Formats: sequence, C-alpha cells, structure tokens
Amino acid sequence: MNRIRNADAISPDNPVAVIEPGVTQRQLADFLRKHCPSLMFNTTGSALDTSILGNALDRGVGYFGPRVDDLFGLEVVTGAGTVLQTGFRRLGEDSPLAHCHPYGLGPMLDGLFFQGNFGIVTSACFRLMPRREQHVAVSMALAPGVGLAAFIDALARLKREGLLTSVAHVGNRARTRATLTAGLVRYLMGACGLDEVRARREAETALAVAAPSEWTAMAAVTGTAGQVRAVLTEVKRRLRGLARVRVVTDGLLNLGFRATHALRFLPWARTQAAAISAIRPLHGLVRGEPTDIAIDNLLWEVGRSDLPAARLDESNYGLLYVNPALPMDGGFVARVMRQMTDEAARFGFDLAVTINIETPSSLVAVASLAFDRSQPDQVERAHACASALLTLIHSEKLEVYRARADMMGEVVSSDSEYWQVVRNLKQVLDPDNIISPGRYNIPD
Repeated sequence: MNRIRNADAISPDNPVAVIEPGVTQRQLADFLRKHCPSLMFNTTGSALDTSILGNALDRGVGYFGPRVDDLFGLEVVTGAGTVLQTGFRRLGEDSPLAHCHPYGLGPMLDGLFFQGNFGIVTSACFRLMPRREQHVAVSMALAPGVGLAAFIDALARLKREGLLTSVAHVGNRARTRATLTAGLVRYLMGACGLDEVRARREAETALAVAAPSEWTAMAAVTGTAGQVRAVLTEVKRRLRGLARVRVVTDGLLNLGFRATHALRFLPWARTQAAAISAIRPLHGLVRGEPTDIAIDNLLWEVGRSDLPAARLDESNYGLLYVNPALPMDGGFVARVMRQMTDEAARFGFDLAVTINIETPSSLVAVASLAFDRSQPDQVERAHACASALLTLIHSEKLEVYRARADMMGEVVSSDSEYWQVVRNLKQVLDPDNIISPGRYNIPD
C-alpha cells in the first residue's frame, strides 16, 4: 500500500497526490524532487519514513498548518466489508471532479475517519503546495521582561492577518534543549575535538545563542521577493519591544557557518558555528523538505546513533505526549502552560513544550515527557505525571487534540452523550467491532 496512484497526472496545475497509507514523507519528497520540483508538501518534523496518511488521519500538524486540511476524497474499507469513497470520488476515479473537489454533495463523511476506527483508509487525495520564489524562516526570541501572554497575542494577530504563512512554533527552553543539544555536542566533539564533558558545557553557551530567552518562536514567510520584504518589515515593526527578530535563510546560514567554522579555535566563533550547525538541518522543513534529524538527535542522546530513526522504539528513549487544544488567548495560554510546567516539575520532569499557532482562531500545545524506558521507576513516574497533566487540562474544561491509546480510558466518558453517538456510528460502520477494537472503549 505504498503507491502514488496518480503519479503521471501530478503537475503544477494539478497539485494533488492520490496516496496510499504506506507512502512516506521520504517517498513523496523524492518523487516531487525528481518529477515536479515546483511542488512541495506540508511536512512535519517527524522522521522521513513516517506515513503521511497515518499522521494526517491522527490530525497531525505540519509546518504549514493542520494536516487534516490537506486530505479529502478518502477511500475506506469499513468494518461491514463495504468500500466507501467520500466526496466526489464516489463518481469514480475517471470523474473530472474525483481528485479536485473536496466537498462533494450531501454530508461530508471524511471527518468520521480522522482519529476514528470506523474503517481502514486505503487511499486519499493529498493537497500539494507550490514552491514559492522565496522561503525564509523568522526566529523571534521573547525580549527580557516581556510575558508569554503578550507574545502569543502578537503572533496570533500576525497569523490571523496572513502575514505568517506557516504555523508559528513557540518553543520553551526545554524544547530547544531537546531539539538542539545533540547537534551542538556532535559539532563541538567532531569538528572541534572537545571531550564530551567540555562539549556539553559549551553547548549550553551555544543554546543561549540559538534561543536566548525562555520562549522562542519560529515561523516561515513565503512569497515573491517583494512580498517577503514587505512582510518582514511589518513583522519587525509589530514585534518591536516584544521579541528579537532574526531572518534565517540558507544563504545566511551557509555564510555564517563558513566564517565561524574557519575561526572555531576562538570560543565565540566556536559557539556560533555550533549553533548554526545544529539549526541548519532543521531549516529545510520550512521549504517542505522532511528530515530524520530530530529523531536522530534523540537516538544520539541515548547512545543509539547506530539505529535509524524509524527504529526509535528499539532504544531506551521513552516519550509521552500530553497535547491540549487551546483558545487564541495569550493570558489563558500563559497561565495553563505555567500550571503544566509546575505540575511536571512536581514529578521531577522538565516539560518540553511547543505551542503551535496553527489556525486563525486556536492553537495547540505539544508537551512531552522524556524518560528512560529501561528504568521502571521512571516509566511509572512519567505515566503518573502524564495522567496528572490530563487531569489538569480537564479541570480547565479543555481537551487534548490528539490522544495516546493508553489514555483513551481517561478521555472517553461512558456517560457522555457525545461519545454515545460516536459508539452508535461505530455500530453502523463496523457492527462486528473488528477494526481497532477498544479504541473507544464505551460500555453498553
């Protein structure tokens, strides 16, 4: 199930790929690079060999927006043994509407199969994106004395007005450390000859260069050269006094690295070169180029750099996510994030958080707990902490936007009218409960 079914039909004028669940980020990126380089797609920071459909159907968030918006025209095998095609794919693959019109006629059934177990999606239409003349990243580090609330509100306005063309990723220092430390230490040891203890010490200095404040945001600005210049001018004006704004391009990264790498015998240059070396592999994500680097960094941290990213589960690296959906309200978000980090600290965890401003009206937070899976006490403590964080989220009348399988019992309430409707729909589409039984464990 790894075909790009309409490979011969994809073009700048037909930017839709009909893909099966086995199609990975690597496969689609390689295909577009070779056959249609003027197109790209909404990548995630996950590994190269992750399923595009798997991530989208669980409402993953890409660098350019929620992936749920990228899919339409699903082909589904239901638990009742029928094949259902949503939208105008029901007219047949040879219909001129099958792979272009996302809505169809009548109720839109696509949503039933996102985060659902009503059927097995065997293919879907996946929107592609034109590669713009310029793709630049904008790094925005919170200024000293400025609160997270004001920062979120300013970024939200930029998103609502369409000035930021990507999701704005707002990460705390713990997230930055988790993302960049391995790359920093690798450079300092490999290119500078430092021992690991000294490399880790200098990596802390380099982290302060890459992310000088508690919260740092990254977003993309795309368009023609004139459009990008105008937007950058406006972004800098809007954030004056709130954040330090830096523009990041391939040219600037390459130039900066060449200069500082050549002078790496000097401590200040070595720090700068290390920061650029760690950031550079991640910069391709804003151009729609997926990478393994984030997972490779995790494997390096636990001494398993021999494993490819797709085999992370074979290492001792443990990771639990608790990801609330949040209103676009800076004061509310700042308060909930403070509560969550304090609660995690109570269990001995430094909560890594990325706040994704993904739509004009709401955002989501990706909060993660890292632990050693070979240590039973750490495993128990991490799960207890994750449960406490979910309780906190529910106490604020919030909900997670993606749920781990092991937390579904805490998410689904047996007396909830909503979940009873979900159960009734399940009975229609999968009466024998043969598809992922237990996903919605709602008793009779």
